[in-house]
Amino acid sequence: MPFAPLTLFLPDEAATTRLGVVLAQLLQQGDTILLAGSIGAGKTHLSRALIRARLERDEDIPSPTFTLIQTYATTPEIWHADLYRLSHSDEVLELGLDAAFDTAICLVEWPDRLGDLAPSDAISLTLSQESEGRRAVLTGGRLGLLQGLEAAWAKNE
Repeated sequence: MPFAPLTLFLPDEAATTRLGVVLAQLLQQGDTILLAGSIGAGKTHLSRALIRARLERDEDIPSPTFTLIQTYATTPEIWHADLYRLSHSDEVLELGLDAAFDTAICLVEWPDRLGDLAPSDAISLTLSQESEGRRAVLTGGRLGLLQGLEAAWAKNE
């Protein structure tokens, strides 16, 4: 039985950063976040915050727009993918992203390019502009992950 979506209002960039930090504390090997939203919705900002929190240092985190994938040596490893420029889901296999779904934490921007290769237990996180901020809608994920996120978010408000 699918769980109800978790909807969060992010009034500013600091709140988007906070969501990335909270997610970083909860994710584990094999977790994938499918980041959807228009250009400028905050997908890369959220990813950078999550990666910096896992690295436990402030580091320059480039957008993978042109490299397609950036990896980060954390435990487990993080794969940050931007699939905007892919034209067919078979290209995902060439990148090795399908194998990383089992061994790493994967952050995938433009997940529609995955086709049917998206992990069935991935978190779908859709960001959209709302007023002066953003709305984040999260669905899916492994058992208990969204409930843990909701509890951690409420505790830190």
